[in-house]
Amino acid sequence: MSETSASPILTLGTRGSPLALAQAYQTRDLLVAHLGCAAEAIAVEILTTKGDQLLDRSLAEAGGKGLFVKELDEALLSGRIDIAVHSSKDVPTILPQGLVLPAFLEREDVRDAFISPKAQGLADLPSGALVGTASLRRQAQVLRARPDLRVAIFRGNVQTRLRKLEEGQADATFLALAGLRRLGMEEVLSSVIETEAMLPAVAQGAIGLSCRADDETALAALAALDHAPTRIRVSAERAFLRQLDGSCRTPLAALATLAPDGALHLRGEILSVDGQTHYAGERRGAADEAEAMGADLAEELLTRAGPAFMEALRAAG
Repeated sequence: MSETSASPILTLGTRGSPLALAQAYQTRDLLVAHLGCAAEAIAVEILTTKGDQLLDRSLAEAGGKGLFVKELDEALLSGRIDIAVHSSKDVPTILPQGLVLPAFLEREDVRDAFISPKAQGLADLPSGALVGTASLRRQAQVLRARPDLRVAIFRGNVQTRLRKLEEGQADATFLALAGLRRLGMEEVLSSVIETEAMLPAVAQGAIGLSCRADDETALAALAALDHAPTRIRVSAERAFLRQLDGSCRTPLAALATLAPDGALHLRGEILSVDGQTHYAGERRGAADEAEAMGADLAEELLTRAGPAFMEALRAAG
């Protein structure tokens, strides 16, 4: 369904969750300011993805995080929408032919938020407590820090996960702090997890905007919205992910930061599903080396882990 029936300048495509809509409206407001048009001139088209429908299993079992973008990609290619608004951590590193990812909005806080009615932080949970998460990364990181805890699948949007927590389906969960901030819901968090304790997902906190590669109108509009520091950081992280052939079956994390002088620092890690095996590394270099740094760090971790480690991950998935 479309939010407006007027003939729009551009049509944005988004998932229908409250967070996805908040991100789409943020994008619309930026486009309105740049183009000097009325808000009604930028349409918002809501699409339901398979990832939104399959809530009874992990993303790995359901087919991977690409499930959150397939319908948006198809709508772009058919001309139904002009720009797709994504949580960048949901976007596969290889896009369908004819599509590009030319813009990233300024990145929000990358950290994870710990939420529990019973504890202020992960260390405060009693032995045997149940942590709900759909993320293999978070599962592995939790079990690495607290192998005495249990982990269960916790799918759904922010509101659904919070409801499940209130119903007692788990003792604690994690959400991206960026999402809570965009929803104005920071009051629900128990504590914020520093990146030294829990390295975030690749591109966490960054809104990515995709369009058709030959759509000059959309490309020109998105060029004005692209936040260069975010693009550099996300490029390093996505290169790391791409080289690892990462998917929802691979517990991995990465974070790139830019110093005031423009120097880029990249940290990355891969873990076994139970968190007991862990390989981490880092790279420092110039911003224009972002993708090379990501690929190089991934190669180092692949070499250190060895083929048997990655095969075991694939088998576990």
